[in-house]
Amino acid sequence: MSKPVKSQWDFGELFPAEQTRKVLSVWELTSDIKRLLEKQIGTVWVSGEITNLRAQSSGHVYFTLKDVAAQLSCVLFRGTAAAQRTLLADGQKVLLQGEVTVYESRGQYQLIVREVELKGVGALQVAFEKLKQKLAAEGLFAQERKRALPRYPQRIGLVTSPTGAAIRDVLHVVQRRNPGMEIILAPCRVQGDGAATEIAEAIRMLNEFGQAKAEIDLILITRGGGSLEDLWAFNEEPVARAIFESTIPIVSAVGHEIDFTIADFVADVRAATPSAAAEIITEDVHASRELVMEAMDLMHLRVQRRLTNETEGFRSLAGRLARLHPRRRLNDSLQRLDDLQSGLLRGLKTAARSRSLVFENVAGRFLRAKPSLTLKKRREVLHQLEKRLNALGPEQVLARGYSITMEAATGKVLRDADTVVSGQKLKTRLAKGEVFTRVEP
Repeated sequence: MSKPVKSQWDFGELFPAEQTRKVLSVWELTSDIKRLLEKQIGTVWVSGEITNLRAQSSGHVYFTLKDVAAQLSCVLFRGTAAAQRTLLADGQKVLLQGEVTVYESRGQYQLIVREVELKGVGALQVAFEKLKQKLAAEGLFAQERKRALPRYPQRIGLVTSPTGAAIRDVLHVVQRRNPGMEIILAPCRVQGDGAATEIAEAIRMLNEFGQAKAEIDLILITRGGGSLEDLWAFNEEPVARAIFESTIPIVSAVGHEIDFTIADFVADVRAATPSAAAEIITEDVHASRELVMEAMDLMHLRVQRRLTNETEGFRSLAGRLARLHPRRRLNDSLQRLDDLQSGLLRGLKTAARSRSLVFENVAGRFLRAKPSLTLKKRREVLHQLEKRLNALGPEQVLARGYSITMEAATGKVLRDADTVVSGQKLKTRLAKGEVFTRVEP
């Protein structure tokens, strides 16, 4: 089939029809993005730090998950059974599992949270935080229920392992600082399965023994340091309940200085280490013994301190008297008078200098505006105008050979020859003199 022949003037269609465009509404575009995100990304795990946490009255929790470079809006709905929901807080680093979607009303993508894990914290730590929050809400940690320790305890109960390092540390300190103190040991395991039950039973046994046979002034529960798993018996609820129910004040000294257990929060006093607990228990007895031994030095020190205080008071009174003496006030008044006089003189000098400057300024302006100089300039301008006026005057025109013809009777200047009549008398003005003529037919 032959192709149609085109001429050299066939340029094709210069203005093609408008191409068809697909226009989406905002809702349609947002819905497409939502479907794409949910399909391509779906359920993910993401880590970050919580900020802008808001718990609504509806039970839904809204917050932002951020890191150093970006942030993500998150929502945890009321019906989602996330185990660590109550541990969410601003600044908390977490691992979240959820579904990426788009909140269409705002056109904002967000994560619908399904699972929450504290980042870097194992199951034991999570359990620790949950129990801590539960017991705190019940008031087991309240400061107002904590009891003061007796100053001079004579008999204490000791809850610990009979073979551990903690008991050796406690006995060593007590022997050194208060060897007369009586210690009743309630042996128990402090680690492993069943240890929490034994610790709780030991606390209850000492309470019963104190009520039935011999008064016990306080109870010390203690063990040496270890990992979170090693110290876990002191983080269990039975131990916390036993400490809370004890009628005898309790000191808790579990682990090292950096270790904190639930027992520490419930106890009346928390000590950093077993040795520190023994020092706290014997502090008043030890201090009193040293006080008695150093009584003379203490009395001498107090007398010296009293004399020093009285001397300083006397010097203070003498200084106040000197400041309030009439001569002192008179001297102050004279000095102020001198200051006022000096200020007045400075003011007068400044005013005189200012007036002098104003006068010099006015004199300079007057000299710059001298009347004779102004009159001379005015005369020069007038002379120039006079010269221009003379150059344009009729006398100068007549001097160049021209003349002016007028009606002799009226002096009217003639500009058109047709306006004169026969016999009319005319006057012609020359550069020098005038000539009278009569018009002839």
